Amino acid sequence: MSLFLVQHGKSLSKDLDPDQGLSEQGISDVKRIAEVAKEYNVHVSGIRHSGKTRARTTAEIFASALTPKNGVQQMVGIAPMDDVTAFAKTLNPNENKMFVGHLPFMERLTAWLITGSQEKPVFKFQNGGIVCLDVFPETESWAIKWTLMPNID
Repeated sequence: MSLFLVQHGKSLSKDLDPDQGLSEQGISDVKRIAEVAKEYNVHVSGIRHSGKTRARTTAEIFASALTPKNGVQQMVGIAPMDDVTAFAKTLNPNENKMFVGHLPFMERLTAWLITGSQEKPVFKFQNGGIVCLDVFPETESWAIKWTLMPNID
């Protein structure tokens, strides 16, 4: 079982859209990554998002490709500056959930789970990409299992 962390797709600037919905590029990238994940038979039990338009839309695109049995739901606790240590305590690696949120939260959460410090980055997220983490049963330590990113640069 795994944990799937996603930074929302590229969004429009506040000048163009006060809600900062996804840009055309953001929609395209997320759809492409979602379809590749589907082709790899990625299974998620549910998708949770922060409630911001760009995260909700990203979650809905992933849900249309991955069809999670527990659907898509908004949740609190994954806003950009929320406490990653409190959130980490709620994680259950056996649930196979996807969380769609923002930076710096996603990068800090990944760092916290892997190193025990949210100040030591371990992975540079990309808009619309997936970082899959899993727990090693022998050590009960989190590790990055795989990633799927829109760009390789």
